[in-house]
Amino acid sequence: MILENLSIIGYRNIAQANVDFCPKINTFVGLNGVGKTSFLDAIYYLSFCKSSLGVADSVLTGHGSEGFMLQGVYREPSADNTLPTIVSAGYQLNKRKHFSFNKKEYSRYSDHIGVIPLVISSPYDLELISGVSAERRRFMDMVISQYDKEYLTQLIYYNRALEQRNALLKSQSGSQDLFCAVECNMDSSANIIFEKRRSFCEKLSPLFNEYYQAIGTDREKVNIKYVSSLETEPLQSLLERNRQKDLILGYSTAGVHRDDIDMTLDGFPIRKEASQGQIKSYLTALRFAQFKLLRSLCNTIPILLLDDLFDKLDENRVNNILSLVAGDDFGQTFITDATPDRLGSMLEQHSNGTHKVFNVKNGAVQ
Repeated sequence: MILENLSIIGYRNIAQANVDFCPKINTFVGLNGVGKTSFLDAIYYLSFCKSSLGVADSVLTGHGSEGFMLQGVYREPSADNTLPTIVSAGYQLNKRKHFSFNKKEYSRYSDHIGVIPLVISSPYDLELISGVSAERRRFMDMVISQYDKEYLTQLIYYNRALEQRNALLKSQSGSQDLFCAVECNMDSSANIIFEKRRSFCEKLSPLFNEYYQAIGTDREKVNIKYVSSLETEPLQSLLERNRQKDLILGYSTAGVHRDDIDMTLDGFPIRKEASQGQIKSYLTALRFAQFKLLRSLCNTIPILLLDDLFDKLDENRVNNILSLVAGDDFGQTFITDATPDRLGSMLEQHSNGTHKVFNVKNGAVQ
């Protein structure tokens, strides 16, 4: 999918902008804090109905504004003569936001997930390594949900049943039969989630290694491994066995909501063994593997966002990354950088002229 035009009003520190993009590489350059990341976040919002920063819509509203508006005009690369796809989002303070596809408003935001597939690599990815397990589960959920609607549906069902069980545990008023009914619902959805997460990690791992080698000169082997309590015991059995302990604690101690991913470099935990450059290469390769998997499973080429590309990467690795994204395997890419001359000279080497550079200053773009 290609984003041809982006219109923004009152989003974060962008008062107003209307930008036409090229179908290959687009870069936003400017000093830190001027709004480069806000443009990428607006593009992300139009794919996921929310910000990549994990904040509420009210926080995204610009200073002095009562809300924000985003609109993206998309087109398939090989469909120049067809009508474009228009995705719009609007939010007013203290009111429900509106999200529409070709002027038809969604009743459920989850219906939009996967329509405009997208991959983002940003400094916040460090949380995948140093953060809690919820960050790694969120990574799996956001990727799988883009190509598998059943997964997203079962995830919603599971979380609803989990809330019910936790409420019973806290109130300590549920009967044996009521606990069994709720746990049966959790088990049914958990089995599907477990199998789809395991399959996802198995497919992603070889692609991950492929891109890690392509980005740098290191010969280490990288790997991700899915970790779940369901590998050894059915969830319903675990829940029943842990029920007395859970009643004391007031929450469910077993289930796919506690799954994790082991991230390793040459068999050792990446968070303990790697340099900053290796970690950035690791995370970028993981996102590129995600891109390739999505491309193979979706009906369209995902959009790629690379925020703060040069952070902790040497020039050789950045050149390797630009060579990859300029190739035929990747589609439209958006990049941010704080140094215009540095990125511009590299793009001239790799993009064959199919790139645009946007200078951002105080929320305005040229």
